[in-house]
Amino acid sequence: MTDAGIPAKNRRDLTRGSIALTMILFALPTLGSSALQSLNGSINAVWVGRFLGEEALAATANGNILMFLLVSFVFGFGMASTILIGQAVGRRDADLARRTIGTALGSIIPLSMLIAAGGWLLAPTLLDLLGTPASAADLALTYLRMIFTAMPATLTFTLFMMALRGTGDSMTPLWFMVVSVGIDLILTPVLILGLGPFPEWGIFGSAFATATANTLALIGMVATIYLRGSVLALRGPELRYLLADRTILISMISKGLPMGLQMIVISSAALTMLSLINREGVQTTAAYGATQQLWTYVQMLAMALSAAASAMAAQNIGAGKWDRVSRITRWGLVFNLLLTGTVVALLTAFDETVLALFLGSDSAAVPIGARIQILATWGYLFFGVAQVLFGTMRANGYVIGPLVVMVISMYPVRLGFAFGFYPLLGADALWLAFPAGMVATALMGAGLYLHGRWRKGRMLPAEEAAQRSEGYRAQAGTCASCSDLAPTTAWKPSEEPREPQAA
Repeated sequence: MTDAGIPAKNRRDLTRGSIALTMILFALPTLGSSALQSLNGSINAVWVGRFLGEEALAATANGNILMFLLVSFVFGFGMASTILIGQAVGRRDADLARRTIGTALGSIIPLSMLIAAGGWLLAPTLLDLLGTPASAADLALTYLRMIFTAMPATLTFTLFMMALRGTGDSMTPLWFMVVSVGIDLILTPVLILGLGPFPEWGIFGSAFATATANTLALIGMVATIYLRGSVLALRGPELRYLLADRTILISMISKGLPMGLQMIVISSAALTMLSLINREGVQTTAAYGATQQLWTYVQMLAMALSAAASAMAAQNIGAGKWDRVSRITRWGLVFNLLLTGTVVALLTAFDETVLALFLGSDSAAVPIGARIQILATWGYLFFGVAQVLFGTMRANGYVIGPLVVMVISMYPVRLGFAFGFYPLLGADALWLAFPAGMVATALMGAGLYLHGRWRKGRMLPAEEAAQRSEGYRAQAGTCASCSDLAPTTAWKPSEEPREPQAA
């Protein structure tokens, strides 16, 4: 049974039923994906820290910050495509969903290749700008260059996971995150230590294992999309959708760029903070790197709920069910406070025990990490509030206001606090700057949600694309996949594409 070309078995309808239950069922697989990714990073950090030393762990901390910065480029683009796909699924428009994923892939893959090439060449300069400790510089360069080499596969894998969630499918990304993590967990110690017939590659082995795991998982995910007949599968003439549709591309750029800039603002502020932390010495940098591993478990709850709120709100907006959107936000906030609060309490209670896994129980960095935990981790309650609010607002294409909020909270607030109070508080000012920025983000985000004009926004270019798609279907009649609908002249992005074949 189909709904305007979208098989019901290939999508999860987020516009019906209990909001609380739907959010939990959607968010749990997303949370599981994040938990696996975080666990994988943590286990890799344990291997690196315990067998390669604190310098290697500091090197991965510097490399991971830069990787986060690069993933920010695809985050905004991917979120824009997720919203467009979600709204298309909500209005039961399979053609728009396929043209959206085609445009996204046709744009991201070439861009990621340019990033990989440029990053390889500029890696030494980037590490110098970070003020990477000299003892960790060579290791960081090796690690970072491998990350850049894997960038096309990593970004494409991320894009497909986000697009699938836009269709309401959060389980497929979970299964292939299981595949990726499983491969990585096996390969990392093998390639770090040179077990069996494999070479002893040290920190390069850690990065190579992750790159290989993401590539194999991407191949499996793409195969599954086609085997299941997902709405995202492009077949035959639909492959022309990889040539970017101008209308959809404009929408992705206009809405995705501010969302990507939000991540870049966060990343650049984090890079500045890391340069300050690096000045405190390699032990403090290692303690911060270990603490970051713990923070990922707190962040992932907020990000999973934000993704659920965004996907649910997008489908309900597409379906015109505005009465459900406010309730989606309220449930997101309730779940955030309950779940994030629980994890914050657990990490605070067992901080030294967990930090010792990364640093060793006798490391002088453990008490530094415990101090960071006490002063900073509670701020993630407010981080979660802001992410749920932003998730709902961006579902309707409202992205400029949240970007302004992030700029203010990251720079005048967080960095201003760190620089301003450092003479008085010393290193504690660096750690307290994190919750200061998060509280400011939550307060300003709440103001935007309550008084902003986000409800009046819209993904205008996408709506124009949908109208064009509807007009084409009206001309084509009721036939969903007739081969004689193919145009006799070469298709161009600015022209009306043919009706796609049924998935």
